[in-house]
Amino acid sequence: MIQATGITKSFGPVQVLRGIDFSAADREVISIVGASGAGKSTLLQILGSLSRPDTGKVLIDGTDIFSLSADALADFRNRKIGFVFQFHHLLPEFTALENVMIPALIARTPVHEARKKAEELLGTLGLGHRISHKPSELSGGEQQRVAIARAVINNPSVIFADEPSGNLDSHTKKDIHQLFFDLRDKFGQTVIIVTHDRSLAAMSDRMLEMKDGLFCN
Repeated sequence: MIQATGITKSFGPVQVLRGIDFSAADREVISIVGASGAGKSTLLQILGSLSRPDTGKVLIDGTDIFSLSADALADFRNRKIGFVFQFHHLLPEFTALENVMIPALIARTPVHEARKKAEELLGTLGLGHRISHKPSELSGGEQQRVAIARAVINNPSVIFADEPSGNLDSHTKKDIHQLFFDLRDKFGQTVIIVTHDRSLAAMSDRMLEMKDGLFCN
């Protein structure tokens, strides 16, 4: 599903990624761990097409993503990739339902279809009774569940999660961790998670550790 080769990235004189090769199979859940500054989030942003590498190539589902035009890449990202971040980035003026619907509407899904799918997803995630609430009216765990529903509404091939439980209490963390595996089993996505949480990483199909811009052997 994902094949990256020779990925390098520098910010000024600092080389953050030093020639990363990475692959992930269909439906695989991979966690990437390592100390702060190891390059985990930078790699995730490149794999997810949010940042371009200095050198190297990334293929997702057979598509060389950085060979696409800006418009084609934006369309590919909307259809094929879902993102979950530590800070959920929900739009405060919209309800939970409206936040989840946004990627589907961008993909030109008819409003009634987007609404139905968003309602089903929020119900699956235990938030059927909270669909009309705005983010400020939701707990941290509920907000993250809304963000996860938003990430999967277009049935992407890949979900990228950057510290998805970093701001949550231990009980809520456990629920969010399990949710990624439940979604993989239900919808069949490949899931790549950057985390400091070793308990989450240990649940994954594979755990990779980074140090100084490279994977540890």
